[in-house]
Amino acid sequence: MAQTLTLNSLAADNRFFAGTGGVSRENRHCGFIPGFLDQETGAIYPSRWANGAPAPFHALDGLPEHLVLARDPVGQVVAIKASVIAGFLRRGCFYTREQAACCCLD
Repeated sequence: MAQTLTLNSLAADNRFFAGTGGVSRENRHCGFIPGFLDQETGAIYPSRWANGAPAPFHALDGLPEHLVLARDPVGQVVAIKASVIAGFLRRGCFYTREQAACCCLD
């Protein structure tokens, strides 16, 4: 069963992929922007702040409400449905962290 996407799981992924090109600050030069894929529907979403502005890393607050499972007491998104994974967008296509890291090796 898939794990719910949370701020903690995003932080853990960033630690795991550090130094590989699988994190935002390491793959911008390859044309990647942080984004999300809903594996259930195939919909992709660029990472955005709650106000709709592009976010430079994986931010949950800008995702559509139908993906949100939980918010903290001040209203910030803290959990997203399990079918959503964090990755990257480039030229309209979604890349997993692993795929983005491989692209940055070239």
